Amino acid sequence: MSTVPAGYSGQGFSLRGEKGRLVLPPDFRKSFADAGDERILCLTKHERWNCLTGFGLSRTARFDELLMREGARAERAGREFDYDVRLHQLWGFARLPFDASGRFVLPDHLAELGRLGDAVFFNGAGDYFTLWNPEELYRMGPGFETAQASCRQLEAEAREKRK
Repeated sequence: MSTVPAGYSGQGFSLRGEKGRLVLPPDFRKSFADAGDERILCLTKHERWNCLTGFGLSRTARFDELLMREGARAERAGREFDYDVRLHQLWGFARLPFDASGRFVLPDHLAELGRLGDAVFFNGAGDYFTLWNPEELYRMGPGFETAQASCRQLEAEAREKRK
C-alpha cells in the first residue's frame, strides 16, 4: 500500500446494472492506480450528509493527521469534538473489491445508510469522494450548485444511453 493518498476530482454517474452492480468513474479508478492502491473501494457513511464517502486504502495513512486537524478546528471554534466517535467513523469503513472496469456490488446496508437507489452520482473531493442519491444531492443548499448541475446532466445522459 502506498503512503501517498489518491486524489479524486471530477464527477461520474452510474445506474445500477445487472446483478446490482455500480461502476466507479474512470478518473477515480486511475486515482486508485496512481496511488498504488489495490482495487479495494473503502466506503462509509459521510459524517454529516446523507451520502457515502469513498476512498482507497492509502487514505488511512493520514487518519491520525486528520483527527488532530479536526480536533484543533473544533477547539478553535469552541465546539465539542468526540475523538472516539470520529475514530469509529473513519475506521468503520467497508472494503469492497472492484474489477478492472470499476464494477462493484454495493451492499444493501451501505445503500440504506447513504440513501442510495438505482442511480448514484460520484463527486470528487480531494482525498475522498462522495456517492449521492441525486434527490439527496438536489436537497443540499448553497455550495452544491456545480455538483447538482453536473449530476443532472450525467443522469440524463446515463438514462438516455440505457434506453
